[in-house]
Amino acid sequence: MDVSTKGFGAYDIRGVYPETINEEIAYRIGRAFPALFQAHKVAVGHDIRLSGPSLQAALVRGLTEAGCDVLDIGMCGTEMIYFATGHYELDGGIMITASHNPAEYNGMKFVRQGARPISSDDGLLELKQAVAEAHFSAPAAELGCVEQRDITADYVAHMLSYIDVSRLRAGLAERSAKAGRGAAGGLKVVANAGNGAAGPVVAALARELPMDLVLVNAEPDGHFPHGVPNPLLPENRETTARVVRESGADLGVAWDGDFDRCFIFDETGTCIDGYYLVGFLAAAFLETHPSAGIIYDPRLTWNTIELVEQYGGRPIMSRSGHAFIKAKMREVGALYGGEMSSHHYFRDFYCCDSGMLPWLLVMSLLSQADGRTLSKLLAERMARYPISGEINSRVQDPTAVLARVEQYYTQSAGSEAPQVAHIDGLSVEFPTWRFNLRRSNTEPLLRLNVETRGDQQLCKTKTQELLRLIRQ
Repeated sequence: MDVSTKGFGAYDIRGVYPETINEEIAYRIGRAFPALFQAHKVAVGHDIRLSGPSLQAALVRGLTEAGCDVLDIGMCGTEMIYFATGHYELDGGIMITASHNPAEYNGMKFVRQGARPISSDDGLLELKQAVAEAHFSAPAAELGCVEQRDITADYVAHMLSYIDVSRLRAGLAERSAKAGRGAAGGLKVVANAGNGAAGPVVAALARELPMDLVLVNAEPDGHFPHGVPNPLLPENRETTARVVRESGADLGVAWDGDFDRCFIFDETGTCIDGYYLVGFLAAAFLETHPSAGIIYDPRLTWNTIELVEQYGGRPIMSRSGHAFIKAKMREVGALYGGEMSSHHYFRDFYCCDSGMLPWLLVMSLLSQADGRTLSKLLAERMARYPISGEINSRVQDPTAVLARVEQYYTQSAGSEAPQVAHIDGLSVEFPTWRFNLRRSNTEPLLRLNVETRGDQQLCKTKTQELLRLIRQ
């Protein structure tokens, strides 16, 4: 079987199965991982992709031949590997997943002890080299052991520890009574698992919560009968939005295949931009943890900074990307971090991102909102800081375009002297509007985000101006 290392990226391995990702590569990773990361016991799991079980079998064979014990948690979401590694105090974890990529893809994500990410800056390049060279000694005299365990109960208990279920129940009873639905009512929640790994976990959580759950595409199915679950794409959101509207739900949630991201829909079926949820969750955390540090990324900032400062917290900027944000959270002891890309990070979840915690927290906040809907809770912030949404442009030379845009706004755009930063791409800030333009890690794309202070028309005008300049 051919072995190629071209699937190794900055944060993980990903590629088409079996050309780029296959059993031989998985076996070699298993042989190399324990020595590189001083791992004696490792958690292993896979998402719903059809190639997952065979890749896991090869990976486990490599790990055990290297003398490493394995905790096999079976089909799961990525954050369940983070949880298993941290909660059971293991030496590392390996998740077999290609997240939101097409069905023919697969890959792996890696963490070391404490669920700390392994990236190209911190061990992934060494793993790549070991896989390419394959200079392995004979199998260990004592092979590692494999323990199969269903961790769902422990994981669900941990998720529920972030909310006060009795307070949630009381708040929802009061809300339902005011709405004339009787004191026993709860929130109606549409949950679209996209035939990914989220369905069984959502059902397990729902059994513990006062909610009327409408599960959509709940059955895990690596054939993806309703398309690859990637709610980041607008065309993939309509199913969730339609069911929310038709069922009269209070809240909608949709996940990608390995459920490390969730996308929240209000009661009108509108998908809430992840940017506004960062501020929403930050404010809620700061009500009970005043002066805590909150991490945000440079793409969109003003709403988050204002809310964090308003509630007495410390807004702390980090470069986008899970490895950078997790490192910054540990460095400064931040309580929570969020990206506009719908990745949300929690200190008490080993500084890792979770796609289950955000919707549980939103549901808890709704229960205490005195009958207000999610759209009403967020309307003021959305009007205060209108945004363009992230817009991609394919360009020949991203570096040249970034230089041209910076020159235009610092030398040719009039008398205003903007603030300029290069923490993650190019950020340019004027008194009434700002933008961030950054390059993709994997494609010749530039990603643009624009926001203004309460001026929707200015947001549209400046977005169009920037796109003309980028695409000329």
